[in-house]
Amino acid sequence: MELADHLHDLETRLHRQDVRADAEALRQLIAEDFFEFGVSGTVWTREAVIQALHGEAFSPREVSEFRVTRLADDVALVTYRGHRQATPERPAADSLRSSIWRRHDGAWQMLFHQGTVL
Repeated sequence: MELADHLHDLETRLHRQDVRADAEALRQLIAEDFFEFGVSGTVWTREAVIQALHGEAFSPREVSEFRVTRLADDVALVTYRGHRQATPERPAADSLRSSIWRRHDGAWQMLFHQGTVL
């Protein structure tokens, strides 16, 4: 499988309701030293994200304009446009997204993520 296809699969797993509700699945996808700059300005750690996703009101998401830039043999930058569908709890939203993925012990994990509201 091409790296872009593999990272697209991993990134979009994080958009699925079943994965977002599964702390162990999230720990496999998200590195221990992960951090995120949230659209609200909050800086999130892996455990804070896992805890927040556990009780979230889920909104389906779509990805477009997905790109991968290799930064090193075991590090890649992913960028894309995200669309969160409206639900009774939340309005629809569009954003630019970026993630840094790092291969560790043979598995790719998200090291960093940032969302910017459009």
